[in-house]
Amino acid sequence: MIGLTLKQLQYFDALARHKHFGRAAEACAISQPALSVQIKELEGIAGAPLVERATRQIRLTALGQAFLDRARTVLLNVGELEELMRASKGPLAGRLRLGIIPTVAPYLLPGIMTALTDRFPDLDLEVRETVTQSLINELSAAHLDLAVVALPMSEPSLQEFALFDENFVLVRPCKDQNKPVPAPQSLAMMELLLLEEGHCFRDQALSFCALNGSPAKRIMEGSSLTTLVQMVSAGMGVTLIPEMAVPIETRSADVAIARFPAPAPSRTIGMVWRKTNPLYEQLMEVGAIVRGAARR
Repeated sequence: MIGLTLKQLQYFDALARHKHFGRAAEACAISQPALSVQIKELEGIAGAPLVERATRQIRLTALGQAFLDRARTVLLNVGELEELMRASKGPLAGRLRLGIIPTVAPYLLPGIMTALTDRFPDLDLEVRETVTQSLINELSAAHLDLAVVALPMSEPSLQEFALFDENFVLVRPCKDQNKPVPAPQSLAMMELLLLEEGHCFRDQALSFCALNGSPAKRIMEGSSLTTLVQMVSAGMGVTLIPEMAVPIETRSADVAIARFPAPAPSRTIGMVWRKTNPLYEQLMEVGAIVRGAARR
């Protein structure tokens, strides 16, 4: 494997993730022809094609998949070496890649960024907002350093750090504000507005409403909590949102907020990172800072 470079492994990993030369090149901040040349050179070293080239997207060959698995192990180990060297230098500095779920990001992220940059002025914070499974995949592949998600994750390879608990509230049209708060079983019979598939908050809401099978009423979906609340304002149904979202999401919507009696539906928000990450002590400090920012 003489001539194999770390950059080639990174480019191949990006191509495998994006399945498209153009998108992979953009993610790597290089031109598409330059990426193509690097992949061709890598295939020359391997002695066989690593990808099947198609018009819309690429596919890995059997050799390409086997090569990718080993390449990612190498990249993970190199990343941990870099983190080990950073850990020896004391306070966090340089790049820190933070993932965060969409039902937390708009409400907590500004405070997180302010608190972290105040504590670590030399920190270069990169933020990635996406759904939980994507964050876990990117953490496992060392494309992220830590993530803010709903706990528990039940991933043996990840360290969990609880930040806070929060209740869910019911959002309904203003005309219903004086009505009794419906029981979970009654919610299951209403026009329930939920986030689209892939959001963990959707699953938590369905669990509370005991909708494990097919609901009696049609469930309508939205791409964000903002969309759901505006749909309620338009009289299209009811929805659940986390407590932290209430001040922002309801200020421009004609809706009423109702809080459930105990035991109210709730979630635990926390941070996760790889247990093998050498920045363990620094990430514990980051967790404590984020917890303080969330309380404020």
